[in-house]
Amino acid sequence: MRMICLGLLALAEAVALQEAAVSNPIQHVLLQMPLLVLAGALAGWHLKVPRHWAVPLLLTALTAFLFWMLPRNVDWALTPVGELAKHTTQPLLLGLPLRLSWLWLDPILRGFLKANALSMLGVLGFLYTHAPVRICNSYLVSAQQDLGFAFLYLAAALACLWAFPLLFGQLRSMPVGTAGCTKCGA
Repeated sequence: MRMICLGLLALAEAVALQEAAVSNPIQHVLLQMPLLVLAGALAGWHLKVPRHWAVPLLLTALTAFLFWMLPRNVDWALTPVGELAKHTTQPLLLGLPLRLSWLWLDPILRGFLKANALSMLGVLGFLYTHAPVRICNSYLVSAQQDLGFAFLYLAAALACLWAFPLLFGQLRSMPVGTAGCTKCGA
């Protein structure tokens, strides 16, 4: 029940950001859209599907992701029909299928998808910062360049976040008593 409430909270926050999304592409692409995907993922947190559904669900999520990654569709998402499509398809066709299929994916495929996401963020960052013309017609060129730099910063942050367990191992919580750490006596 807690995850469903968190999903509804993420959806409500994404809807509340609609006015900000019109004026700022960073808030639109890197805040509102991920909140919609998060709402779908949290809604399906406790759902389980059979293993043979993992590939079709992953393909559904990747298709929806590729659709919403295109700059033309980012512009379209600011119209009333596009806004409705964005608010329904991102949670239901991207967040929910990605969450349901992620549990069944092999760690190598998960790593491949993460590496692909990093490379796409890097390419989009380069494209948005170096394009001589406006890619998204709804935003200024300066806002487009800011979005490109935000893509690059996000790619660097995600690379560090995903590489940390590989380099230093998984973080483990240590039991702490009232007098400090019970294992080391601190």
